[in-house]
Amino acid sequence: MVGVGRMGLPICGRLVRAGHAVSAVDLDPGRLEQAAAAGARVGMTAAEASAQADFLLTVLPGAPELRDLADGLIGHLPPDLIWVDMTSAAPDLGEELASRAASRGVQMIGAPLGGGVPAAQDGTLTFFAGGEADALELVRPVLEVLARPEGVLHLGPMGAGYTAKLLVNLLWFGQAVAVGEALLLGQSAGLDVGRLRQVFLDGPAASGFIESYLPALFAGDYLASFGLDRVVEELESLRTLAARKNSPFEVSGLVADLHARALGRFGPVDGELMGVAYLEALAGRQIRPTLADRD
Repeated sequence: MVGVGRMGLPICGRLVRAGHAVSAVDLDPGRLEQAAAAGARVGMTAAEASAQADFLLTVLPGAPELRDLADGLIGHLPPDLIWVDMTSAAPDLGEELASRAASRGVQMIGAPLGGGVPAAQDGTLTFFAGGEADALELVRPVLEVLARPEGVLHLGPMGAGYTAKLLVNLLWFGQAVAVGEALLLGQSAGLDVGRLRQVFLDGPAASGFIESYLPALFAGDYLASFGLDRVVEELESLRTLAARKNSPFEVSGLVADLHARALGRFGPVDGELMGVAYLEALAGRQIRPTLADRD
């Protein structure tokens, strides 16, 4: 397993507790100490660990790290290894790496994960898998240790899983800023945003974001589980894909542009909702309910 950071460490722990022999590889010595404490073997390079493995799992921060790893590792992978990449990367990169891995006799599954750290700890992740069905079935028992029931989704050939995960995130980021903008407008008209949330929940605009995550924003929590630079990276990957496929990207392009401006203002800080923070900065006020209407 390469990458035992925020998501990788709880995944590593669950696999060890399920009886799997896990070799952990990471650039951070502190993370390796934590992986060792969880029962993983440490001290090997990615190439050395892969040579002894049935499955290679990669859980990396983003596409640049995935490419850097692959460029140094693919030439050392043993034949018949199955490589499952859980990184939220661009589909064209996944397709390229799968082709290069295939030249070594390695089958690659692109299976970016959905769900945050609590889902990784509880084993309720979702995997958006693309690649050969036969290879996925071989690794499915491993992934099912980590996933919610029916949470290992085979969506098509290599690249399909990356695309699906990016589209899920596009709607998430887009909804966040749309809701934020609506609340700021309502607030400017004298409405209390706590009551507006209930109005939204009672109507056709109801959503999981408004129900489950808006209270965090009201409390000043911008969900520091994902970097703003990674948000921009993912949205730009989709812009590239849309241009390549000659598919409209009008509204989504506005979402991407807004997050790019937020990155320019705040820098690569952690926070999935920093696009909303950017709107708040433009408005000169924060989205907070009155004390009487707080949850």
